[in-house]
Amino acid sequence: MPPKPPYYAVIFPNRRTTEDNEGYAAMAAAMVELAQQQPGYLGMDSVRDPESREGITVSYWQDEESILAWKQVSEHRLAQKMGREKWYESYTAHVARVDRSYGFGNNEDA
Repeated sequence: MPPKPPYYAVIFPNRRTTEDNEGYAAMAAAMVELAQQQPGYLGMDSVRDPESREGITVSYWQDEESILAWKQVSEHRLAQKMGREKWYESYTAHVARVDRSYGFGNNEDA
């Protein structure tokens, strides 16, 4: 569940090359664990359709500085490089400020 606004979101729609080639699952798990240790990290949601290989991950951050710092972590930079070379057919990263958030059935305020 996302944090209470305001916060920032990095929205990462992507298409994988295959479901698990050359260590993707292990690297993805390591990146989640590492992200959780970063200052300003607030959480993450992720889904993938195994048939189409399309997925989307949204990570939540306190501020833009936290996002920029995470992008520069050496292990994350290696994962980014390997993603471009081996694991992703395509991806886009969107950075957005969330000023309002609401939902249904998840105990959030409207």
